[in-house]
Amino acid sequence: MLHPLESLGKYMYFLGRMVTNRETFRIYWKLYIDECLLIGIDSLTIVVITSTFIGAVTTVQTAYNLISPFIPKYIISVIVRDSTILELAPTVTAIVFAGKVGSNIAGQLGTMRITEQIDALEVMGINSTSFLVLPKVLAGITMYPLLVILAAFLSMLGGYLAGTLGGVLTPEEYLYGIRADFIQFNVSFALIKSFVFAFLITSISAYKGYFTSGGALEVGIASTQAVTNSCIALLLADYLLAELLL
Repeated sequence: MLHPLESLGKYMYFLGRMVTNRETFRIYWKLYIDECLLIGIDSLTIVVITSTFIGAVTTVQTAYNLISPFIPKYIISVIVRDSTILELAPTVTAIVFAGKVGSNIAGQLGTMRITEQIDALEVMGINSTSFLVLPKVLAGITMYPLLVILAAFLSMLGGYLAGTLGGVLTPEEYLYGIRADFIQFNVSFALIKSFVFAFLITSISAYKGYFTSGGALEVGIASTQAVTNSCIALLLADYLLAELLL
């Protein structure tokens, strides 16, 4: 069991190897496209379901708590909009993303490690860290911001459906609140968070899987650690980015 500082140093060395002694662009392009399909397209279903229901639940719970007659109803959609863009879309989606994509990356690389496929790449003179990990990280930071944009839209759409069909507020009130006092930087902030979260999830998961040792049991342990460590890292990054940028 490594000391936390030793683990951090090993992780930083791992990142350094990932961007040095790379293969040709043509080789990375095919790997990159394949990873985009695995990381982005295969995550659509869970992101669509999660974000839509989160928006619906946020609308209903906000309406339940705003019972004062002095508060206009359009404030409900203002709260849904801001909470979705600033926190729910990038962060909650990141936790779901870590559970699906992070565990898959760690499991894939862990299996390659225990079956000596990574060792075979090294014997052939290929930088296995760059060859296996860099396309995953690039695909993650490409596809995850797109998933966040989709999640934000669907969350507000879910809030609209829950609010209007449930009689909480009228369509006009909801749409007015979505547009009222909009701060454009909130979108930029959400996208910055999405790039950081995607990098942390893909790189930490790859790190845990790459250095797996043992057998099939250790692959499962590495996948669990990848999800746990990724969630801790992204929540810490979430706090630090909020302090620095807001």
